[in-house]
Order: sequence, then structure tokens, then C-alpha cells
Amino acid sequence: MATIFEMADDLGPEKVLHVSNPGAGLRAIVVLDNTAAGPAIGGVRMAPDATLEECARLARAMSLKNAAAGLPNGGGKSVIVADPAMPPDAKESVIRAFAEAIAPLSGYIPGPDMGTNETCMAWVQDEIGRAVGLPRVVGGIPLDEIGATGYGVAVAAAVAEEFCDVPLDGARVAIQGYGAVGRHAARCLAEHGARIVAVADSHGSAFAPDGFDLVRLDAIKADGRSVTDYPGADAGDRKAVIVAECDILVPAARPDAIDSSNTGAIKARLVVEGANIPATAESEAALHERGVLVIPDFIANAGGVICGSVEYRGGTESQALAVITERIRHNTREVFQRVNADGVLPRDAANSLAEARLRQAMALRRSF
Repeated sequence: MATIFEMADDLGPEKVLHVSNPGAGLRAIVVLDNTAAGPAIGGVRMAPDATLEECARLARAMSLKNAAAGLPNGGGKSVIVADPAMPPDAKESVIRAFAEAIAPLSGYIPGPDMGTNETCMAWVQDEIGRAVGLPRVVGGIPLDEIGATGYGVAVAAAVAEEFCDVPLDGARVAIQGYGAVGRHAARCLAEHGARIVAVADSHGSAFAPDGFDLVRLDAIKADGRSVTDYPGADAGDRKAVIVAECDILVPAARPDAIDSSNTGAIKARLVVEGANIPATAESEAALHERGVLVIPDFIANAGGVICGSVEYRGGTESQALAVITERIRHNTREVFQRVNADGVLPRDAANSLAEARLRQAMALRRSF
């Protein structure tokens, strides 16, 4: 496992904070990667196996995502090493203890991520007065509730029609991670005429070649059950969805879900990365070599952070959706124009775009 020093470069990270509060059951890590463009916005992820390396990689992805989206914010991330399914009162104690610990980090604005939600952000806001993705009742734009990230994933997929032979109308879609991102991506893609034929959550994968009734599927998830409980669907392990028979694959769960073990078996012709760092660099290169179009994570899934940035500056939900559409549509098109013009990988084109904007911001900051 790489150390934070081995992962560091001239872009960051600027600061790494380890937090421990045994009385509250809190162990956490915060990485502020780059704040040249402004205070970092980045989600609070809760998972029992979260690591420093994962946190640092995610923080860098946020720096690139915010820069690519042209936001006045830098990139950061935090991970709380705990089970998100803990009892609600225990979770509140952990989240509030975490908020108290990060109070001095004025350059970091927390938001919801895997394992946390709008309620968690309300607890953070109550403790330290800064968070995004808040419930409407306290003046926020609940980005998970409105599906900001999933909405942006569908915008990116629609632009991809210009660069590959996968029209959304009639496309078969597989979604790994039927949660805050995947569920809304499914709904938005279905509104374009796509058919959701495979889904997965932490309990397993479910397959319905004729397409899922999303209202029925959402009701099952709302009851606390798994997608594998969908009547009549075929079931498989949670990794099986990656290699489902489909035209479009949306990985929207954990990092490195697409790796050397499954890349060769992927049948999709378009991969829209709904999660952060869901594929290894080697897998993305191999897919590109096979003619599979991959829309990199921080281009496709920027909807949530764009919404958070608009919210933090007092914007409305309709304004947030309009900015998401504008920025993701523009950036997706620019990335693939660079791919076609320069013969580079989509990841390299995306990195080049984001890093150029990041360095422009850094050049305007005091360096001593």
C-alpha cells in the first residue's frame, strides 16, 4: 500500500488529518488535496474498510472534478472507519464527534457520500455551521434526494451518443451500486428510453432482461430489502453485474470495481463512471483498446459537487440542475473531442483538462 508521501506531488495533498475519539467510537481521516480555487468540497464516506490511500485518491479525484467543473472550490475527502448500518443514535454520535474534530479545518466543506446522507450533514451543520447536501428543512438542496449525481451521469451518457454507437433510446443498462447515485441514474436514463436490465447492491446482483419496473424496485429498496428480492429476477453475486449483457455499464459503488479480474468479460460498449475511481487505469486503457467508450468519473459524476457548490452560495435547486447540465455536457464533449483529435485515452484527456485549470488557479495564489 502506497504511503501518503509516495502519493504526493506538486498538486497536493496540502493537509492530512487523522482523528480518533474512542469514547464516541470515531476513527477518521481527512485529506485536503488542493484548495487553490477555494475551500475544498468533498464527501464524508463511512465504511469499515476505508483507508488513507483510498481517502487520498478520492481527494485528488475531487480536486480534478471541481477544477474540471469550473467551481470556486478545491478538492478534499474524508473517511470514517465504521459500519454505516450502525444504530441511528450511535451514528449520530460518531458524526457529531467527527464534525467537532474537523471544526478547525475551515478550508473543508463536508458533503454526503457513501454511508452518509442529508441527515448526517444536518448534524455536521449543527455542530460547525458548514456542510452541503443539507435537508430542505434547513435550507439545503438535498443532492441525494433529488439525484444530482445520477442526473449528471445521464447528461454525460446523452452526450456520448455523439461519439459512439450507443443511443440511449432502447439501450440496455447495468448499474452496479443501486443507491443514491445508481438509483437516480437509472431513473434519468429510463426517461431517455433506456431499459435497466441489471442492478446490484451490497447483497448481490439481479437480472431482468426485459427491464426492471423501477417504481417496484425502489419500493423494495425503501423497505430495506435487496435488489435480489425483486420478483422473477435472476440473482447473482454482487460482482456479477459488471459483466452483465448490456450496452451501458454504470459502476456506482466502490473504487476499483473494474479491474484485471473482470475487464475482459465486460460486454458494455459504453461505461459511465458514476462512482469515484471505479476502475483501475489499466482497465480503462484495456477497455479503450477494445473500442469501449469510458466517461471518466470526475467528468460524469460531478453533479453532486456542482449542486453542493451552488447550494453553498445560496442557489436554488433549479439553478443547480441547470449548471449541472451545462458543465457536464460541455466537459464530456470537450474530453471526447480531445480523444478524437489527439488520439489519447479519455482519462488522459480529462486529466489534462482538469489539471490545466487547477494549475491556472494555483498560479494566482501566494506561493511563499
